[in-house]
Amino acid sequence: MNRFGYIRVAAAMPVVHIADPEANCKEIIRLARTADKEGASIIAFPELSICAYTCADLFGHEKLIRESEEAVAELAGATRECSAVLIVGAPVRHSGRLFNCAIVIQEGKVLGIVPKTYLAGNGEFYEPRWFESSRVLPDKCLRISYAYSDNVPFGVQQIFKIGEARFAVELCQDLWAPVPQSTWAALAGAQVIVNLSASNEILLKHQYRKSLVSATASRLVAAYVYCSSGYGESTQDLVWAGSSLINEYGRLIAEAERFGREARIIYGDIDVRRLESQRCKEHAFHFQSKSPVFEETPCKDLQSPDLENKFYRYVEAHPFVPQGDDAALAERCQEILSSQICGLSTRLEHIRCKHAVIGISGGLDSTLALLVTVLAFDGLGLPRENILGVTMPGFGTTDRTHENAVELMRLLGISSKEISIVPAVRQHFADIGHDEDKHDLTYENSQARERTQILMDLAGKIGGIVIGTGDLSELALGWCTYNGDHMSMYGVNTSVPKTLVQTLVKWAAKNRFADNAEAQRILIDVVDTPISPELVPAAADGTIQQKTEDLVGPYELHDFFLYNFFRHGFEPQKILFLARKAFKGAYDDETIEKWLAAFMRRFFTQQFKRSCIPDGPKVGSVSLSPRGDWRMPSDIENYWKLKD
Repeated sequence: MNRFGYIRVAAAMPVVHIADPEANCKEIIRLARTADKEGASIIAFPELSICAYTCADLFGHEKLIRESEEAVAELAGATRECSAVLIVGAPVRHSGRLFNCAIVIQEGKVLGIVPKTYLAGNGEFYEPRWFESSRVLPDKCLRISYAYSDNVPFGVQQIFKIGEARFAVELCQDLWAPVPQSTWAALAGAQVIVNLSASNEILLKHQYRKSLVSATASRLVAAYVYCSSGYGESTQDLVWAGSSLINEYGRLIAEAERFGREARIIYGDIDVRRLESQRCKEHAFHFQSKSPVFEETPCKDLQSPDLENKFYRYVEAHPFVPQGDDAALAERCQEILSSQICGLSTRLEHIRCKHAVIGISGGLDSTLALLVTVLAFDGLGLPRENILGVTMPGFGTTDRTHENAVELMRLLGISSKEISIVPAVRQHFADIGHDEDKHDLTYENSQARERTQILMDLAGKIGGIVIGTGDLSELALGWCTYNGDHMSMYGVNTSVPKTLVQTLVKWAAKNRFADNAEAQRILIDVVDTPISPELVPAAADGTIQQKTEDLVGPYELHDFFLYNFFRHGFEPQKILFLARKAFKGAYDDETIEKWLAAFMRRFFTQQFKRSCIPDGPKVGSVSLSPRGDWRMPSDIENYWKLKD
């Protein structure tokens, strides 16, 4: 088990030899040793992999059953030097009945035997012809002798513990049942479910199987290792493709290439601590009672996979940004924009308000807020002229952003007004005795608060509300002026992080405003403009001098830090480890660590700003509203510091 809580699992698909346990055993031994050297702690093999699933009426022959048990014993002895836990499928005879079982083995010993509960007996499947269901057994595990191991637990209600991980086993059809055995196992504490399967291929079955595994892993807040039989099984009437999957909480970690003629192994590094953390948040896990009592068997935890050199899971560098093809991107962007529009529309209708005021800077956030407001007014049947966009040039406003702001308002058909804040701010500097040449926090905050005052008073004058433009990333970092741009009457971007703002504006430009070529051009230019509050004078050539990401760090890093800190409760060192994987080649380790330290410091010292943010719609899985997802004291000390 790694110090960050990962356990490496493997699903191995050997080439099958029908009714030849000795040959199958040799193949399983070879693959087990390979996966063990790769650092796997759990290695799963398909259903009835010792003898093959398609033996049919040969399951009724003494020879096959005896040789299968001898092969399990040989397997246990031959893999004694392996650290990993092996899970293989074999027929097991007990008290005059034959069971389709999963055999759990480690270091030469059979640790447990789990029989199948739901036997496949429809269509092409005939399991009830040969096997008994586990339902004929007592609720409590029996103790039997098997494969030269004595006192082996035999029953369904078993959990095996290896390091921090607990895993349970079910077999093929158990997954497809209305109440799978894995449900009870997960409620009893198993974070990893291993399924030994023999699932044939027919048209579209693979897609359904993937969705079923994903849904089960999501519902159980668990990892699901699905290992299915492949090449070599009888194709008398069916085809077997080795459709193995590793899924963690609805996320596909690994998938086997199907229809291969060679043996294959897939690996996945499962984040057990993430699953435990998520379960603590899921109240459904708290209310279950009268669950079956599971027996726990300890396994030796000897494996610590080398995660630095090989990490068997993909780390998404931009977790907030919709991934996938154009159709998936369109669906996600449309959903997010619709949520923002719905939130604002509902608020306007509830307070019977028909006017809105919004500060337009020519930057990303105000542009997205403007697009949402325009689309909300269109949906409500309100004239766009009822939206008052205000440009408020200051000491740092550049021609590029100013022209984009003015032109965008004109092209979208809203009312506009320009008010320079320079005279008012200079008067304020004189009143408080501040030197205008001193470009400090007072210099910047005075401008932000003056702009907010103008917007608030204009809203009062026309009977409208001020639309907030600040985004989630700025709230996380506290990169806003308290009672300045921090404040509004409804913040439409409040749970939209900066990386997603860029994506939404670009998508809206190409899809919602494609009929307005000039507006589209400006929107794309806004996306390409350096992010800046423009609160200090421009450079000598008139370009933006104050670039936010030079001051607080790259937003793609901060959004990555925020997602993993908030969604999973990861400690800083684990976030650092994951960031190095996600941004390898983009940032060096020192840069990532520098900005992670900055993120943690700012996140904890700026909580007071989040404790009183305006209303705004939650549109994603992360929200820092104190009325919803995030409540934290504003005066925590030292917790945020990076520690090894």
